[in-house]
Amino acid sequence: MDGNVFHLFQVLQPVDEFFLFVIYLSRGLTQTDLAHRFRIYRSTVSRIVNTWASFLYTLLGAVNIWLDEDSVKAHLPDVFQGYADTRVILDCTELRCQTPNSLLLQSEVFSNYKPHCTFRGLTGIAPHGAATFVSSLYQGATSDKEILKQSGIAALLNPSKAIMVGKGFLVEDCVPCNVHIPTFLSQRAQLSRPEIRKTRSIVRLRVHVERVIRRVKEHKLFSTVIPFSITGDINQLFAVACLLVNYEISSLEIG
Repeated sequence: MDGNVFHLFQVLQPVDEFFLFVIYLSRGLTQTDLAHRFRIYRSTVSRIVNTWASFLYTLLGAVNIWLDEDSVKAHLPDVFQGYADTRVILDCTELRCQTPNSLLLQSEVFSNYKPHCTFRGLTGIAPHGAATFVSSLYQGATSDKEILKQSGIAALLNPSKAIMVGKGFLVEDCVPCNVHIPTFLSQRAQLSRPEIRKTRSIVRLRVHVERVIRRVKEHKLFSTVIPFSITGDINQLFAVACLLVNYEISSLEIG
């Protein structure tokens, strides 16, 4: 390519930079690929991604997504009437990352839940489907309980409300509120009928937080192996993707 022609494409307008960032997030293309497509240097792509991730993280993060009790109650779907005190539905998600060469680092990011190296984060939604909490990402070896404790969400909860979590999310001693969780068999051969009904209802309601997480992971950057070259920005990128879901929430509302 002629050097003068290449020079014409070195400076992108802000709208084109934003378009590049959205493609990077949604399609998971490499920065080298994007540099070729937009006819700019790879270092320029890196700068654009870093700048827009930081800008959107600051802009979207300035909006308080944690809803007060009255707002949660006002939008409570009918299907939650049996669990009307639910303030937030919580679930941890994992993002697969590149395996480090260091055995020490491997042991820190190797997941106890998945057979590979990951980053793990805690996501929460209100009963009507809005994302109301996004934690930082932690090393894959970090447990659900430890992530909840470090995330700071316990400070947002109070005894009059409850959280809803999945089986195995044993955090009753970490939060100052009730915990709606599927019943365990423990040492028993089978659950009672009321316990079966309770478990089924919680599982049915919890599926909505999994749908929100799935929407986040439709950004293909998070469905591929995350390279170490972007680990410095991965917290901001993941948070931005989670926050953007709220601007698509009209199609997610639970009835």
